[in-house]
Amino acid sequence: MPVRVLVVDDEPMVCAHLRTILGAADGIEVVASAADGAEAVEAVVLHEPDVVLMDLRMPGVDGITATARIVELPAAPPVVALTTFDGDEHVHRALRAGAAGYLLKSTPPEELAALVRVAAQGHTVLSRSAARRLVGDAGDAHVARRRAAARLARLTDRERDVVALLGEGCSNAEVARRLHLTEATVKGYVSNALDKLGCTNRTQLGLLAREAGLRTE
Repeated sequence: MPVRVLVVDDEPMVCAHLRTILGAADGIEVVASAADGAEAVEAVVLHEPDVVLMDLRMPGVDGITATARIVELPAAPPVVALTTFDGDEHVHRALRAGAAGYLLKSTPPEELAALVRVAAQGHTVLSRSAARRLVGDAGDAHVARRRAAARLARLTDRERDVVALLGEGCSNAEVARRLHLTEATVKGYVSNALDKLGCTNRTQLGLLAREAGLRTE
């Protein structure tokens, strides 16, 4: 089955460009496009895409607000921010809203298609500049690490193992294989961790694990 993609951007030329790029890639189908955040939420419900590519700055309901609304939906697809802006504020706001990744519109076509497939598998995808910012921004890295570790202390040992592997970018299937569990059991641990830590999605769990320096033994 192809990866079904919803493209959200208020610029018709951008939507057309993304349709052309992704439509030419093997195993990807653009099922719809939307011009603002409100339309994006409706399109997710109507078309049930596997991945949403979300512009952040749009009139009306912006991409940050739309992302937060989409991740609250049942069986929400991963939302990947796709924007021309890579400033610290934009990266952090998108991820806090529940985005499963942050990519620049300047991403080469072949790389963009590959990253869409990766996002559909449950992995976090970040542009190089966004990743550098997330790694280098923690001026209070020691304090941030202690706070993250304190939050993770609420988890059981097995939940910590699962979250640590999410921090390494593992999908549920990979976590199940490495911990010798069923995928359904892994999903249960992920759900418990989300509830205990007040996180919106697995991307936020993974970021918290990396911030705390959590590793599997």
